[in-house]
Amino acid sequence: MFYLRYLLSELRRRRGRTVLTALGLGVGVGLVVTASALSSGLNDAQAKVLKPLTGVGTDMSVTRSLRPTGPPGPGGRVTLPSLGTPGSQFSRDTFVAGPQQTFKASRVQQVATLKGVSAAAGGLTLRSIHIEGTVPQQSTQPQFGAGPSRSIDTNSLTISGVDQRYPQLGPVTSGQLSRGRYFSASNTKREAILNYSYASRQGIKLGGTITLSGKTYTVIGFAKTPLGGEASDVYIKLAQLQALSGRKGLVNTIYVRATSASQVSQVAAAIKSGFKGSSVTTAGDLAKQISGSLVDAKNLTDKLGTALEIVGLVAAFLIASLLTLSSVTKRVRELGTLKALGWRQALVVRQVTGESLAQGLLGGLVGVALGVGGAFLITAFSPTLTATAAQAANALPPGGPARFAFGGFGQGATQAASTTVSLGAPVSIGLIVLAVALALAGGLLSGAVGTLRAARLRPAEALRSVE
Repeated sequence: MFYLRYLLSELRRRRGRTVLTALGLGVGVGLVVTASALSSGLNDAQAKVLKPLTGVGTDMSVTRSLRPTGPPGPGGRVTLPSLGTPGSQFSRDTFVAGPQQTFKASRVQQVATLKGVSAAAGGLTLRSIHIEGTVPQQSTQPQFGAGPSRSIDTNSLTISGVDQRYPQLGPVTSGQLSRGRYFSASNTKREAILNYSYASRQGIKLGGTITLSGKTYTVIGFAKTPLGGEASDVYIKLAQLQALSGRKGLVNTIYVRATSASQVSQVAAAIKSGFKGSSVTTAGDLAKQISGSLVDAKNLTDKLGTALEIVGLVAAFLIASLLTLSSVTKRVRELGTLKALGWRQALVVRQVTGESLAQGLLGGLVGVALGVGGAFLITAFSPTLTATAAQAANALPPGGPARFAFGGFGQGATQAASTTVSLGAPVSIGLIVLAVALALAGGLLSGAVGTLRAARLRPAEALRSVE
């Protein structure tokens, strides 16, 4: 009890040194808290941007690119004689594959059985070209530079087939719906989910209908494409798109979910090994496509934040150690008197260390207050950061007029997009505990420096010193 009263009285008697030491430790610890909270906020912002693309960090997609071995075939090419006799009316829908090769849907089940795979779903994304109008008269003389006939209207859109058994895995998920509902389990109901931007351009309302290859589909929901995602205009059930396009039993994408984020690389390697010519896109690949102020700030924090934290802590610990050493030097007569009165060396060391730990605790509380205040200011001002995904080189703008088909059509790919996200700086209980622990460590370190000086004191020499 006497020890505790003596310790507290010494802290009060040397109030200036106590406050200065606590502030020194507090500034360093506060810098750590603020920088860590800022880094956590940037991580949360980045996760918010990438989460629709990567689920919980365990999702990946598998495709196989086309590798032409000769001149391109007719593909989506449409010639005038194939439309009918000149002057007759026609309407035709054609489904064209893009740069992704179709393969048997049985491959999905093979991937699903791999170790580390939680679920796998197939998908099919195609370009639908609608051509209608009057067959023009064919000229015997070539007209170089002439565009499509004005009597022919062409339009195209990207359409994806979704395996509705996996609402959280596929080209569109239930979490991406901004309005409406997800697909029903039945394959007989003709339902469609539209990209929100496409629906706005076309003036299509929820509950309205669209026509694909002569079949009418009811619009049951609108989806917003995540940043960097593949922007399809229309999503229907996989089996129905396979039937419409004449590709029964075929898919061109496998959506895979690993059992944990740590197994993503192993699963990706196993897929590439067992599925020759395949390409696996993971969360890391998608993150590399994102740029903008969000990424710049994250990179700056990763590189500079840790350095600032280390410099702040080293400076704080150094200040505390120097102040403690100075205090012990000024208290030579006092500590020598205690030894002369019978205090063992261990008691003197305990006294100095206890005072330093108490100052460290005060410094931790000050640091937490400063750090939480800094994090609060960041959250209050909530600076807006931008994340941008560049358009892939082979991407086509969705939902627009198609060139009259004197050549093939490519599949839409990753679309250029930009989004903004507000920056916060969350402070967790764990971070507060870490801050106090660092301050106590600083106090313990400074106490250790002081005890080395105090342990060498001799009562006779101490009593001869003049303060």
